Amino acid sequence: MPQSTLAIGLMSGTSRDGIDAALIETDGEGAVAALEFHAMAYDEGFRLRLAEACQRAMAMERPGFEPLIASVEAELTERHVQAVADLLGRSGHVAQDIGVIGFHGHTLAHRPERGWTWQIGDGAGLAGAFGIPVVADLRQADVVAGGQGAPLLPVYHRALADALAKPAAILNLGGVANITFIGSDGALIAFDTGMASGLIDNWMQTQGHAPYDEGGACAARGQVDAAILSTMLADPWFDLPPPKSIDREAFSIEAVRGLSLEDGAATLTAFTAAAVARAIDHLPQRPAEIHVAGGGRHNATLMAMIAERTGASVRSVDHLGWDGDALEAQGFAYMAVRHLKGLPISFPGTTGAPAPMTGGVLFRP
Repeated sequence: MPQSTLAIGLMSGTSRDGIDAALIETDGEGAVAALEFHAMAYDEGFRLRLAEACQRAMAMERPGFEPLIASVEAELTERHVQAVADLLGRSGHVAQDIGVIGFHGHTLAHRPERGWTWQIGDGAGLAGAFGIPVVADLRQADVVAGGQGAPLLPVYHRALADALAKPAAILNLGGVANITFIGSDGALIAFDTGMASGLIDNWMQTQGHAPYDEGGACAARGQVDAAILSTMLADPWFDLPPPKSIDREAFSIEAVRGLSLEDGAATLTAFTAAAVARAIDHLPQRPAEIHVAGGGRHNATLMAMIAERTGASVRSVDHLGWDGDALEAQGFAYMAVRHLKGLPISFPGTTGAPAPMTGGVLFRP
């Protein structure tokens, strides 16, 4: 039987709301046990600095030194050190028990069309803080080889979904949405579908003085502007065949400026749901059920819109016994163990890489 490892996974997602830290025990293949989870929220000031760093990175031709970004990276790493310390405290484990940390960092800009993707976070610093090997920079090798560098979670979804009826579809709703499809023949297809909560959050923060649309209550009171929605969906990116990925900054709330708070929220929520429906059209089989992870699964209006537009049963992954908040962080722990074993984390059907690829850079303490 393959040897299992205690691994920590860390994720700072495109929603920019905080750090997810998860502890699992896994062999990097079919055995996975979720042990502990900790979410550490960002304060408003850091969220704003992080958003500004992302905007500056998107305006750059390629990754390089920029004073604000360097400052934000140092602060981001310190916060990840705190998140790991908190997770260890909650779990009852000490650093010496942990075999590896999978450190995603935070994506500043994702430009596979230019041959690069940029995640910040000091892997060497994190390894030194705890004396634990760290696997970071998980996307870049895939992009350099010609892949999209995203989504990476499908390899973990496949391990979790082994017992599910096929075809199976797992939809992750973070700032950006991505879907994993496991066919009746075991074929793995995955790609970004478009925005998830990113634009809705931006709208609520700038227009509604709220961090997000809790439960989708604001959107539920609004009316979808069909003309604006149609214009947004006319972007040629939606017609591209998978695999494909997209940056959170690829779309903006400008299209709904002038609408009421409620109508803007409804239209942006419909934009996410309609994009998922367009994604389903790209799949070789239509799934009867869509299992949803990520913060967007708490948005009842969004979940209902996805069900209406796809014709599928749309349910939270929690009903499967999975933790829909922890899944991404768990996945990066799982990928770190696969890195140590030389196993691939991305595939032609998930990122468009030319062959199954290992990923990540190992930082030893």
